[in-house]
Amino acid sequence: MKITYIHHSAFCVEVEGRVLVFDYYNGTGVPSCEYHGRMPEFPKETPVYVFSSHSHRDHFDPEVLTWSRRYKDIHYVFAKEAKKKLGNSVLKRLGIGEDVKERITYVKPGERHQVAEAIVETLRSTDSGVAFMVTISGKTIYHAGDLNWWRWEGEPEESNSYQETAYKEQIDLLRDVKIDVSFVVVDPRQEHNQFLGIDYFLEQVGTGLVIPMHLWKHYELSEEYLGIPGHEKFRGRIFAFHKENQELVFESKSGRA
Repeated sequence: MKITYIHHSAFCVEVEGRVLVFDYYNGTGVPSCEYHGRMPEFPKETPVYVFSSHSHRDHFDPEVLTWSRRYKDIHYVFAKEAKKKLGNSVLKRLGIGEDVKERITYVKPGERHQVAEAIVETLRSTDSGVAFMVTISGKTIYHAGDLNWWRWEGEPEESNSYQETAYKEQIDLLRDVKIDVSFVVVDPRQEHNQFLGIDYFLEQVGTGLVIPMHLWKHYELSEEYLGIPGHEKFRGRIFAFHKENQELVFESKSGRA
């Protein structure tokens, strides 16, 4: 398995000649943080699967539909909410025919779909859209999207308690699942609450490699997390990317990296 960190929550995962792309956007449009990562290119006959967990501008970009001009064996799996952003005017602006719509599978939380060679299962996000669990070529990849334990200072306790309960309910569904690699949210904007989600995930889920994402370029947070007393046990399970388009190649056996 080869993983390329594009930027933010966007990753390209290569598995047995198949390519999975999660939550790509072009890196602009968010004033507080601009990225310059690029999507790798592959032979035109490569099977490509493009996932978008929700329609927030840092997770979704209609530009991905233009990739259908290069890759004929391409499949799109979008959270259903993204459909509102893909009207005919958007396709016309991108110079894409309406036939691309036949390549899109729209998904809602709690569903299971067979998309070509991939089995796609979804969880309910605590923010918007879905989280993905994708199995292909004997490997299982989890991408959280914006499913996270969101706790914000200044928010009503009722809201924060709901977020905790909702997050734990979804993550608990993964307890008996063997996952090869998991992309999990760590958001510095939560300040001292930024590790709640990844902490609970690591304690509950039998995953192999865990990759922090949604870091807003605060790549140092992975080492900060591992430096917390009691977290040394996670050192062999967490891999931290430190720059855009950084690559990782690894072998996975029985859900362990």
